[in-house]
Amino acid sequence: MCEKLKSVGRNVKRELRVYRFVLKDKRTPKISKILLGLAVGYILLPFDLIPDFIPVIGHVDDVILVPLLIIVALKFIPQEVVDDCRKRAL
Repeated sequence: MCEKLKSVGRNVKRELRVYRFVLKDKRTPKISKILLGLAVGYILLPFDLIPDFIPVIGHVDDVILVPLLIIVALKFIPQEVVDDCRKRAL
């Protein structure tokens, strides 16, 4: 269990590095930069669209909205840009 959590943590850190490289890459479309910025900003903001003190729904919006923004942003980015950034993140 502990090993699995460590593995997930390492994967999350690597993906955040990949997204940082993607944001800096000149080949990344502007819409993707905006969407990734919104996703990161939403995670870091001290408030949510739906407050976390509301049971279940308060946390579900974080779990759905952030990955959805990232998925949509990655759809606009050419695959070779993402691959190059993944190689650099290793």
